[in-house]
Amino acid sequence: MDTISSTGERHTILIRIDQLARLFNSLDPTPFHERDLDEDAERFIVEWAEEAPKERQISIVVQLPLGEADATMSRVVKDAMRYNFESRARQASRELRQLLREGRRALFIGVPILAFSLIASQLLANLLGGSAFSRVASESLVIFGWVANWRALEIFLYDWWPITRRGQLYRRLAEADVQVLAY
Repeated sequence: MDTISSTGERHTILIRIDQLARLFNSLDPTPFHERDLDEDAERFIVEWAEEAPKERQISIVVQLPLGEADATMSRVVKDAMRYNFESRARQASRELRQLLREGRRALFIGVPILAFSLIASQLLANLLGGSAFSRVASESLVIFGWVANWRALEIFLYDWWPITRRGQLYRRLAEADVQVLAY
């Protein structure tokens, strides 16, 4: 696998391989157009695509030996790339839905615990007065309430961004212009 160029309106990823079979996962028995890309080939494409400016369309150029680069192989490679990255985009969407579901569950559990902790903290402070033990116990309950919401806050503030970005990248790769050229 080779290099990348970024000319004009396209961000071009160049892949040079000595045989088409190297582009695909050798353990996947499905037909070429539905096969998964080889893990190394996919990682190579994704890493270079991450460098692409958002406003530029991605172009993938696969260079094959003269005997393998024909119109049929070109269609096979285009279909396989589109299928692979559409599949990855759907997987990212499923991961995001699952993560947000987990966040809602965590919030459903955490908010009542926070409410209980805040009420208990006030009750404890009112019952025990302003003693040091009362303040420690009261603050501990408040901290416990917020810790119970930690996971939900983490999900809704931070965890969903990388999955969304990855899904967008996979959609861009699924829509990429794929060319097969002979070398």
